[in-house]
Amino acid sequence: MTELYEDESILVILKPRGVVSETEQAGAKCVSAFFPGKKLFTVHRLDRETQGVMVYAKTAQAAAALSAQIREGGFEKKYYAVLKGAPAEKEGELSDLLVRDARRNITRIAREGEEGSKPARLTYRILGENQGLSLADIRLYTGRTHQIRIQFSSRSMPVYGDSLYGGGRGELALFAYSLGFDRPVTGERMNFTLKPPPDMFPWNLFEEELR
Repeated sequence: MTELYEDESILVILKPRGVVSETEQAGAKCVSAFFPGKKLFTVHRLDRETQGVMVYAKTAQAAAALSAQIREGGFEKKYYAVLKGAPAEKEGELSDLLVRDARRNITRIAREGEEGSKPARLTYRILGENQGLSLADIRLYTGRTHQIRIQFSSRSMPVYGDSLYGGGRGELALFAYSLGFDRPVTGERMNFTLKPPPDMFPWNLFEEELR
């Protein structure tokens, strides 16, 4: 587990794949297991197989402040994804209604007015294409479970390695690379940015775009 920043109110880390982002989950390898003795509050989440930057609150007051930013749109999350295929438009916005099937652990596109459906919105920009794959730079405006994965998969562009939504075998090529928020207490704007592993497939197909 890589620590990127810590003060009295927050902890920022690079969450590795295979680790549950929730701080308390029985029977699961979760983030809090790497920080024994620290009380951490989960304010946002990443899928177990998604690697990337996360912030945790260390106090209830900090958790409330970060959660308010998420609700009010001041919490900025950006991802890189390698897609199978490429959209016709190299820049665009995807807006859908999503519904969660917790029993089957999947999210799907909902019908208009379907009970339990929630709006999902993202914008994207295609940075490059190589060997039938494309590298997308994604700004996420809502945080629905599996949102990026299902929104692109429903348009016949699943994330590479996403066996749940048609992306085939391999490691899930989804990386939360940038996080921006106001630091609790001081209000100072903080930004953390990392790159995916450059020597791993399929990220290595886009070395120039990821510099």
